[in-house]
Amino acid sequence: MHKSTFNIIGCGYIGKRIAQRLQSLGQTVKCYVATQASQNDCAALGLDVQRFNLDTPGLELAENTKQNFSNSVLMYLVAPPRNGRVDTRMSNFIDYLQACEKSSGQSVQKIVLISTTGIYGDCAGEWIDESRPPNPQADRAWRRLDAETQLQGYCAQHGVDCIIFRVPGIYAMDKLPLQRISSGEPIVRAEDSGYTNRIHADDLAAFCVEAMTEPVAAGVYNCCDGNPSTMNDYFLRVAEVMDLPAPPQISLQQAQAELSPGMLSYLAESKRISNEKLRRHFKTEFKYPDLKAGLKK
Repeated sequence: MHKSTFNIIGCGYIGKRIAQRLQSLGQTVKCYVATQASQNDCAALGLDVQRFNLDTPGLELAENTKQNFSNSVLMYLVAPPRNGRVDTRMSNFIDYLQACEKSSGQSVQKIVLISTTGIYGDCAGEWIDESRPPNPQADRAWRRLDAETQLQGYCAQHGVDCIIFRVPGIYAMDKLPLQRISSGEPIVRAEDSGYTNRIHADDLAAFCVEAMTEPVAAGVYNCCDGNPSTMNDYFLRVAEVMDLPAPPQISLQQAQAELSPGMLSYLAESKRISNEKLRRHFKTEFKYPDLKAGLKK
């Protein structure tokens, strides 16, 4: 296993899972977060954590932090800004990496980025793999594609290995839409519901740790369980497992009048995502290969 300093930029829900896995393997992990609340959460888990606000151009950090970045492995989990099609946080991060390299004379070894399968847009329910050209339709997906493009450019220029995971919906028993189901908000009926893809949070963390610690081939990987179903199926299964009333079902035409723009933008995209490349290049086995396994109490 690769021995190095591992830096997690944006150590939130998934980042904390990754950090704890790395610690259990005896690795040195340093975490960076934007808010005091996040810092407190990480510190409560015994993590080495610092504030790191990527909304600040020309960010300055202590010299020892720059040294930690040099010749290290970075996991980048920072969400893009809420507006626009450009990820300015990634721009600021790359500027900071360049300043670190200039200061220390060393670049980072490897960067792992979490992106989204949303960059493929609507594929009319087709099976797709990483060769599918990006076709973002929501601004949030454009921002993710911009982050990918910026980081790939930086890594190519500086000889840094770059692994990009395109990730769909993330779920776990502590990350389920219970409030939405309990509220009685309707869902789109099965015949109008497109395909959606997902991965369990623990499986995602396991693949991230392998990407950080092992000599995995650089490139883009769809990181999903490979067993898509419909959004209708997902909500009904969660309701059943958690002993909640099944949400009412409406037509897609009704949904366009009743559901939020955010939910409608998800419903507008249907695709089935292959994870064959992921399985071919990674040794990690899925603990939760499908929704049925992932929703067991």
